[in-house]
Amino acid sequence: MKVTFLGSGTSLGVPVVGCDCEVCHSEDPRDRRSRSSVALHLGDRRVLIDTTPDLRAQALACNLNRVDAVLYTHTHADHIFGLDDLRIYSLRQGEAIPLYGPAATLEKLRRTFWYAFEDAPTGGTKPQVSLIEVDKQIELFGATFQTVPVWHHQDLIVGYRVGAFAYLTDVSRIPDESRPLLEDLDVLVLNALRRRPHPSHLHLSAALEEAQRIGARRTFFTHISDDLHHATTEADLPSEVRLAYDGLTLEIDSRKG
Repeated sequence: MKVTFLGSGTSLGVPVVGCDCEVCHSEDPRDRRSRSSVALHLGDRRVLIDTTPDLRAQALACNLNRVDAVLYTHTHADHIFGLDDLRIYSLRQGEAIPLYGPAATLEKLRRTFWYAFEDAPTGGTKPQVSLIEVDKQIELFGATFQTVPVWHHQDLIVGYRVGAFAYLTDVSRIPDESRPLLEDLDVLVLNALRRRPHPSHLHLSAALEEAQRIGARRTFFTHISDDLHHATTEADLPSEVRLAYDGLTLEIDSRKG
């Protein structure tokens, strides 16, 4: 399995509109962060985790020419508002794209993108999608995806594990009952918003503590704000922990774990 980071930024993206900070004016392309999402390459199939408002630009930048399924972590705007950009994929592929997630997540998607689920004509194209509830796990294209419940402030959302890879974004706390699902990982992706504490997200030192506790062979931080300069932050991280960046691609064994 190949994993491509379509985006590694927080909800505002980086650069932040109107911001004069050093990171927002950095010439390092790794400091340009669109909203967080990954594409998983399973043979010739492509599975997204979340559809950000930047999906069209991300797809062009990463040559994402098909989407076969989407897994949703939760329904905050920076994780779902690119759903309409699935139109071109369903049109070209000639079939509805399945969208997976917990029941409450799917119901919010149905309300937010009501026009995609109405039988009435819209006067134009609309994304052809179907909603499929995931309780604990789902088999997709020869791989098993396991939901990993995590807290995002007061909301219980999900991350996903497939093989030896786990993707957890927008985490503020990992409940003890989810920890067995994160054992023996080759790659952990975890959010690290900024240096100062935040009520809804792990900040850098808390993310480092979690990375050490989980003990994956490699950890990549994502959902990063303009508070963290890529090069100077990475210089202080342990060798097994790196910052993700838009376009980063990893090779992972999807059968392990």
